[in-house]
Amino acid sequence: MGVAQAERLLKSRWRTAAMAAGWAFPADWPLAEVDEVCAAMLESADPGDALVRLGRARAEAGAGLSETLLDLAALHAVLTDESHIVSPNVDALPSRMLRMTALGWADVVTKQAGDCAAEDPLTGLATAAYLRTRLGEVYRETPVASLDYALVLLRLDVHRAPGWSRVVAMTLVSDALRAVFDSGETLARLGPCVAAVLVRRGETLARRVSNLRVLAADRLADDPNVHPVGPAEVWTERLPDTHAEACSLLTTLGR
Repeated sequence: MGVAQAERLLKSRWRTAAMAAGWAFPADWPLAEVDEVCAAMLESADPGDALVRLGRARAEAGAGLSETLLDLAALHAVLTDESHIVSPNVDALPSRMLRMTALGWADVVTKQAGDCAAEDPLTGLATAAYLRTRLGEVYRETPVASLDYALVLLRLDVHRAPGWSRVVAMTLVSDALRAVFDSGETLARLGPCVAAVLVRRGETLARRVSNLRVLAADRLADDPNVHPVGPAEVWTERLPDTHAEACSLLTTLGR
């Protein structure tokens, strides 16, 4: 059997096994990287680079990691079992084969995550990740950040509100946050029901917190469907001594 014929046979068996294992979109399965992996496997060459490229290609095509690894398990199954019907098993994958493919997939997903906007699309507030970055800048800039900055927190009791009204409620109080803190402060969403503002300490802070409390209550009162989530709990949180402690605090507050 010629090399080209052997590659076609391996590719055909691999595709059949992947489809039988549940590959969701058959038209997306054939890729140039599939041919490269087949060639590397049959030439007894190191398939590492080809597997990395396959992982990247699968991620770029929108395949999830579990689907990508199940496809890889289908390849491993046909390479190790000459039976007409094989049973792909992700847990049986050689560690290096799994690692190289996963690394390629992760490279793309990590880049995609880095390219995403640092803004929550529903509320327009910054993400918690962006607030962590901003806090890092503050701690590097200010010797004792806790003396110059504070966090203003707003929390809703969303457990008392049905489905979509929770999103509406957070959108309404986000508008209140932007109305009160409109001088370049960092406003972020920490979780489904928690928002935070990184603000400089000053004589007006207490008044602004009070204004936020009143304005958030007014916004929630305007819509009877979201009224159960109020009143909004609003308070000031002192920054910890270090950036690491501040990031841990954000995680705790967002739950």
